[in-house]
Amino acid sequence: MTQRRKTVGYTQESLAEKLGVDRTTVVRWERAESEPQPWARPRLADALGVSSEELSGLLADVGAARTQRGDRLSAVLKNPRTADLAAVTHLRQELARLVDSYDTSPSVAILPDASRLHSEVNLLRAHATGEAVRRALRGVEAAAANFMGQLVWDASQRRNAQAALNYYDQAAHAARQNNDAESEAQARLRRSFIALYSEGDPKSGLTQATQAAQLASRCGDRTLAAVALLHVGEANAIMGERSACERALSKAESHLGRMDDDDRPDEFTSAGQLNRLAGSCYLRLGEPKRAQALLEGVPAGIQERRKSHAIVLGNLALAHLRQRDLDGATEMLHQVIDAIEETRGGGAVNVLFAAGRELRPWRDRPDVQEVMDRTLALMSS
Repeated sequence: MTQRRKTVGYTQESLAEKLGVDRTTVVRWERAESEPQPWARPRLADALGVSSEELSGLLADVGAARTQRGDRLSAVLKNPRTADLAAVTHLRQELARLVDSYDTSPSVAILPDASRLHSEVNLLRAHATGEAVRRALRGVEAAAANFMGQLVWDASQRRNAQAALNYYDQAAHAARQNNDAESEAQARLRRSFIALYSEGDPKSGLTQATQAAQLASRCGDRTLAAVALLHVGEANAIMGERSACERALSKAESHLGRMDDDDRPDEFTSAGQLNRLAGSCYLRLGEPKRAQALLEGVPAGIQERRKSHAIVLGNLALAHLRQRDLDGATEMLHQVIDAIEETRGGGAVNVLFAAGRELRPWRDRPDVQEVMDRTLALMSS
């Protein structure tokens, strides 16, 4: 069903809007956690451009795939030495499904399934026979550990840094055993996020992001190298090193400009990542007007990634606020709070609190007080 939805051009959100249901309802259908009610089936079939019989087949395929995954892994987990590449494929597909849900679901809601999967991978990797299977399991282990680090850090609203760092260390170790520069680069890049956003250590963040960029370049992943360079730029911006920041941004733009069909970008990666991080850099360099122009250029497609979009809106609010545009700032902050209420994204929470501190001189204004009241209510929940 998921592939058919994408083929006809719907996102989960746009399909839900057309059918008059919540996006999470579509998510549950695609995960075989529930089935469409009888009243919704004709409208769903029409939206997907299939007959009612074809729709039933699509829904049955989803359920069968999940049953097959459960049966196969249940058998392998009872006897880990029987793990084979087919079982690894099921694990990899399950991880991909969880990763896909990250930017639209609270991390705390994803953690139980991700933790179970991470444990299963570790168990099988420890007992599997045959180097090909062990190597494949180390690859999934690196990806699962990187994702677990991302989840625990986000779920703690970026306070539980040590747990995340432990997962990233595990990911880097598994990656090095496989000589997998890409997965090691991802682990180092995520370590740079913690240094920059939790530990307040831009020098360490710069070192980790630089190493991530070098590893990504070594394995030919221009997308990952570009993202790492954007964070090199941000680390330099935090330290007030404007020239070094702009050199890194220029290198990142060059990488993104050379991407081709063999790279991994989606439809808005280039402008989305470049404008989002460059906007953050210029905010830190004290140029809110320039930051606003860049952030407003982030493509509309990023809106489906609710956590990332909330951070963009938060930085836009800061850009408005630092130009004394309180109306624009409060409007953006209401949208940030809406997104946080849905996803509980830790990055957006941090930006919201930063904006709240800067709003204090105007707390007697009704619109500012409304934002502060909603922020307090968010904290108490």
